[in-house]
Amino acid sequence: MSVPPEIFKAYDIRGLYGDQIGPDTAYAIGRGFARVIAGLAGKPVSETTLGLGRDMRLTAPELAGEYRRGMTDEGADVVDGGQVGTEMLYHLVGSRGLDGGLMCTASHNPKAYTGAKLVKQGAIALSGDEGIQDIRKLIEDGLGDVAATPGSVTDVDLYEEFQAAALKFIDPANVKPLKVAVDGGNGMAGPMVGPLLTQLGLQLDETYWVPNGDFPGHEPNPLLPENRQFIIDLVRESGADLGIAWDGDADRCFFIDDTGEFVDGDFLTAILAQHLLAKSPGETILYDARASRVVADLVTAAGGTPEVNRVGHAFFKTRMKREGSLFGGEVSGHYYFRDFHCADSGTIPALLILEKLSSEGAKLSELLAPLRAKYFISGEINSTVADGPAKMAEIEASYGSLPGAVVTHVDGVSVDFEDWHFNVRMSNTEPLLRLCLESLNSQADMEAKRDEVLGVIRA
Repeated sequence: MSVPPEIFKAYDIRGLYGDQIGPDTAYAIGRGFARVIAGLAGKPVSETTLGLGRDMRLTAPELAGEYRRGMTDEGADVVDGGQVGTEMLYHLVGSRGLDGGLMCTASHNPKAYTGAKLVKQGAIALSGDEGIQDIRKLIEDGLGDVAATPGSVTDVDLYEEFQAAALKFIDPANVKPLKVAVDGGNGMAGPMVGPLLTQLGLQLDETYWVPNGDFPGHEPNPLLPENRQFIIDLVRESGADLGIAWDGDADRCFFIDDTGEFVDGDFLTAILAQHLLAKSPGETILYDARASRVVADLVTAAGGTPEVNRVGHAFFKTRMKREGSLFGGEVSGHYYFRDFHCADSGTIPALLILEKLSSEGAKLSELLAPLRAKYFISGEINSTVADGPAKMAEIEASYGSLPGAVVTHVDGVSVDFEDWHFNVRMSNTEPLLRLCLESLNSQADMEAKRDEVLGVIRA
């Protein structure tokens, strides 16, 4: 069977419904996934048990059914959680010790997209380096006959047990009745997180809170400014203490402070790390190579050990499992927790921030003010380049030879000076270079250095 090779991404499978992924493709992926997981587990497919979940996309019931049929036709047993948030699929796999799991989702992508997030035992993600390309090759080589005996299907309701597990990260009695504007983006946040927030006695202003794969409000990607303008306006108009927005499959949450300002992911990582280290002192915290120095500085000040890591959930989860790190955060809004199967969650960060604000009697803008006054960050800026490796080498030669430069290669090229630094890395899927730059001097200094480095990239 021929499948579009471009749907097999670095961290998931994703493409346009119909043009790139349809029922036949999903069925074949289900079969290939069952074989790959059995191989990784070192057992026959007939002894393999896989979790399954799906989000609210209009095509999800059909395609999840085909993934399930493919897995059972290979002989694997399936535990089906139905319509859930992605982290609930991780919980299903991790809490029951399943061999792997497949989440039918296209995450934050527009309505026309579909796909799958794939994990092995322990809810550790497959990647292009391990598993995802193996599925593609199995399909292209031909899957052959189905198993003589199909696997079984067990349907489970995960909501109550998942919500109980998430609530263990805080003391509910600490949370005050804050006024919170929430934007579910018509994704999975409403049913997944909503009952917890209601239980905590918050004053909720719920918007786009019901799952709807037509996305009548806006695309479920709060990282894009046009998609978060709604929640920003709502916070300012309502006088809310903060705003929280989730992406489509609700494994990421994004925060708007009480003044209506968006909270950058590295600042949020630093604040979460502080709060978690107060509960569990002396632990190791992971942060990604793009991040502001605020993370390392605040972690160190809180008695923790900061460790820089390669971008991507497969790399965070694998290292956390191996080394026992307490928490990891990415600029993109993925936050990982050791005590939640080392998986990323859009529920737990919301609970922790609500607890921190309540316990300290502080506004989010007050926590952020000293950070915003010292750390001036560019955010991630994309540039189209003809030859990414050559341009990376040029940038390293230009800046790495300057006095005081420290060059590292955790992910792409990072160049650090005493009072500013930057990271440049290639996109996994497009001819792009991604720049993140920070100055510890001023906004104007950051902008000047940003424009200078962009000049080299785009020359």
